[in-house]
Amino acid sequence: MSTHKNLNLTLKVWRQKDQKAKGNMETYQVSDISTDSSFLEMMDILNEQLINEGKEPVAFDHDCREGICGTCSLYINGEAHGPGREITTCQLHMREFNDGDTIYIEPWRANAFPVIKDLMVDRTAFDRIMAAGGFISVNTSGNTVDANAIPIEKANADKAMDAATCIGCGACVATCKNSSAMLFVSAKVSQFALLPQGQVESAERAQNMVKVMDEEGFGNCSNTGACEVECPKGISLENIARLNREYLSGSVKK
Repeated sequence: MSTHKNLNLTLKVWRQKDQKAKGNMETYQVSDISTDSSFLEMMDILNEQLINEGKEPVAFDHDCREGICGTCSLYINGEAHGPGREITTCQLHMREFNDGDTIYIEPWRANAFPVIKDLMVDRTAFDRIMAAGGFISVNTSGNTVDANAIPIEKANADKAMDAATCIGCGACVATCKNSSAMLFVSAKVSQFALLPQGQVESAERAQNMVKVMDEEGFGNCSNTGACEVECPKGISLENIARLNREYLSGSVKK
């Protein structure tokens, strides 16, 4: 038996012209929204409605719509990426809501993620953290070794792959009461720290990335664990402990 039905919803959407403008919540009504629609499809319907009314559409980020890129990040009813666990906003479907619901839609809230417009925020701070140490040196002398020829313990390989699934969406920052980027940075440090290819910069990597993280205005870890709960890829807090060890080890080596 089909459970398909249509929803009539009230949307409370954050509107902000640019970074310097004062934003506010605007109220919109949408009707006949299929429960089979994704959340972003519902936003598309809202924008089409606004355009037909001669109004400015809501600016929001999106790209792959497959849960891979993380650009669709939204704060929905007080939760990063909305209800549901280990999904991005584009993977959220309207079947999670009920007819007559009021849905609050906001951008990430963090000083290090300034609002560009409406629901879009500037997350290039993550790029600058990665540029500080999120890479490995590659021998291009002609004597390179095939990575597949380097033996790696399966346990370490699995943990490195788990850390590497971080898509840099920023849900951890938006969820943390201190706007900490520790889960993001720890995932990026861990994916290299667990592999032999990442050992060349190991003494400096955590030091450099944490330094830029602090300069960008992210807070310290709050130890509440909300970041792991809201992370669409389920990145483990274990990585933060590894980051702390790598940071301490780098301090001693200096």
